[in-house]
Amino acid sequence: MKHTYKITGMSCNGCRSHVEKTLNAVKGVSIASVNLEDAEAIIEMDSHIELETFQEAILKDGGSYTIILPGQEVHQEVKVKEPKGKGTGVFYCPMHCEGDKTYTENVGCPVCGMDLVEEVSAEVDDNTAYKELFKKFTISVLFTFPIFLIAMSEMLTNNPLYNIFGQEYWNWIQFALSIPVVFYATWMFFERAYVSIKTLHLNMFTLIGIGSGISWIFSVIAMLIPSIFPDQFKSESGTVFVYFEAATVILTLVLLGQLMEAKAHSQTSSAIKELLKLVPSIATIIVDGKEKTVAINELKKGDLIRVKPGEKIPVDGIITKGNSSIDESMITGEPIPVDKFEKDLVSSGTINGTKTFVFKAEKVGAETLLSQIIDMVNKASRSKAPIQKLADKISKYFVPIVVSISILTFIIWATFGPSPAYVFAFVNAIAVLIIACPCALGLATPMSVMVGVGRGAQSGILIKNAEALEHMNKVNTLIVDKTGTITEGKPSVEKVVNFKGEQDNSLVQYLISLNQFSEHPLAKATVDYGISNNIAFFNVEKFESITGKGVTGIVNKKKVAIGNKKLMEQTKTEIPEVISTNIIGEQKQGKTVSYISINGVVLGYVCITDAIKESSKKAIEELQKQGINVIMLTGDNSNTAEAVAKHLNLSNYKAECLPKDKFNEIKQLQEIGNVVAMAGDGINDAPALAQSDVGIAMGTGTDVAIESASITLVKGDLQGIVKAKQLSSKVMGNIKQNLFFAFFYNVLGVPIAAGVLYPVFGLLLSPMIAAAAMSFSSVSVIANALRLRKIKIEN
Repeated sequence: MKHTYKITGMSCNGCRSHVEKTLNAVKGVSIASVNLEDAEAIIEMDSHIELETFQEAILKDGGSYTIILPGQEVHQEVKVKEPKGKGTGVFYCPMHCEGDKTYTENVGCPVCGMDLVEEVSAEVDDNTAYKELFKKFTISVLFTFPIFLIAMSEMLTNNPLYNIFGQEYWNWIQFALSIPVVFYATWMFFERAYVSIKTLHLNMFTLIGIGSGISWIFSVIAMLIPSIFPDQFKSESGTVFVYFEAATVILTLVLLGQLMEAKAHSQTSSAIKELLKLVPSIATIIVDGKEKTVAINELKKGDLIRVKPGEKIPVDGIITKGNSSIDESMITGEPIPVDKFEKDLVSSGTINGTKTFVFKAEKVGAETLLSQIIDMVNKASRSKAPIQKLADKISKYFVPIVVSISILTFIIWATFGPSPAYVFAFVNAIAVLIIACPCALGLATPMSVMVGVGRGAQSGILIKNAEALEHMNKVNTLIVDKTGTITEGKPSVEKVVNFKGEQDNSLVQYLISLNQFSEHPLAKATVDYGISNNIAFFNVEKFESITGKGVTGIVNKKKVAIGNKKLMEQTKTEIPEVISTNIIGEQKQGKTVSYISINGVVLGYVCITDAIKESSKKAIEELQKQGINVIMLTGDNSNTAEAVAKHLNLSNYKAECLPKDKFNEIKQLQEIGNVVAMAGDGINDAPALAQSDVGIAMGTGTDVAIESASITLVKGDLQGIVKAKQLSSKVMGNIKQNLFFAFFYNVLGVPIAAGVLYPVFGLLLSPMIAAAAMSFSSVSVIANALRLRKIKIEN
């Protein structure tokens, strides 16, 4: 029998192929054919198979698709475990060799040969690439270290290893140890070198492949046929010096760099996965008056959805029945929950308070606000190319020059050199390649970065990659969020004003005694204030919470009401003119004010504010002195934003900014040539952090902000940005010094290795001396990088 079904959720041929493969794997299916254009699946089966069986197979295989009967929209009960998600199946080159072009398979970049990176749309296997590279790096180190020790022992006057075996046997041992390194752990570098040569896109992998490859091949030939080499290239025992350690050390160091890159790429996936955690996997819909639990991907516009206390809201919509207090901090960045009533909008990913309500779905799937945030983070992360190291730029010209010199050296020696001319030509050509091999070049940036990152950690600055350090040094514009970045990020009592002038804290006692029974964050702030000041509580009777207005009750045998003006009007409370004037003044400063009335008369009020961190003003002033334009973007109201900006002497600020507004503001600044850093702490800051050239997260903020950023300030202190700026300047200076050391010996040694001194002085630079020059340049680079451990970072 044959049945036709509709498939929803497919967007590309990869989706179609995935669904078709899954359906064909269902027991009892003869053949299943899926058409993308018609969104149809034609399934032939031996006997009837229930629709739920097909849907269960799709869910178990990680699909976000729904199979339904033609002309019907069926909600299905969730009968299987939450599916494990996968990537989008869209890959891109981290070097963006072909711009923003994407690929459907991870077969490596067709230009540079690098592993492609997959966009993330759901939970993926954590750090797969990193784990594989770490495994190879471990193997590479285990086999390279003994090779290095054997090679270095040859510099000892009385080499103790020769008491065990002769040099010839140690050469064979080095050869055996090098095989796993060259042909397994680092073989990908030779593949990339081949691709770079084939496509004429010469890069670091070209140098690595040629240099280390020639070193290894030369060593094998020297070990197998030592007789073809002149005596001056042989040791006292008659063996030719081998360079297995040069080849394996270079390859291992480069592999370490790749390991660090893989770790950095995994952070982008982690940021998106943190956002996805906000989306519930299931939802409760109301169909014909009955509640039914369905998978999130089955929700459609117009569904009535019930949200219970503490649950996450699954999609965007409008409340149709009930009310509640909703935590929207992941969208607005503001910590105070918002009271929602019928006809009010609610957003996916926000968290319901202590009440239940029903809302109608208005936006589902990719249309929801949270989905848009996720999409922005994904796109911003993908569109930002990795750091283009100065070494790679130089390599573009350095590689063909070195190869040309090596070939020219061979030709000249083969034509004009003494007998055996071809041997001298071969050896000198190899010497040129070996001395030009980028051992120190491979260390120049990673060593400075690793030491600099360690130094930063000591000062509370966590840096994820070299890109952040380089860009931080160039930053000329800093975007800062208000709540949790400039301010403490939590509501606190600024003052309690008692117009009776009493000094015995009686008004505070009434305030905290009544508020101790409220779950509202503002009420909690007042209770914490009372406890911190050791103020005693009165007895409370007839406590009542009035949603959106405040609380009432009998405190110490007096009628007390605490809340906003609407509550005062409802309780017919008298508000003296002098108090009303004062409160309006406080509100114009952006503060949250609650009236306190006793027995029908307002006697005072409480000001609740989000305090500005003590270090914020000093840090902003210091950054402005350095010529950095500091701009505050906040989701808070204009009154509060204006008050904070005035206190910090900030002329540039924008209030009531949504995540998209911050994202677009940064994009516009970048389009006119600014290098932008963004400092934030909330989920709403994630897209902006990802889009910025340098994302800076407060360590006291959300996991999503921290994962999206490339720099995290452990103390959640803006002074850390000043330190990060200083550190980046010193590290970049150190890297440039290292690049000089890396090239100085090579550039000086290349003409000597080519034999320019032979006609006059009879001197040749043997491959062993060439390797020694490489080693010396590496030592210089390491020693210089280690100086960063002692640098001072001013507070």
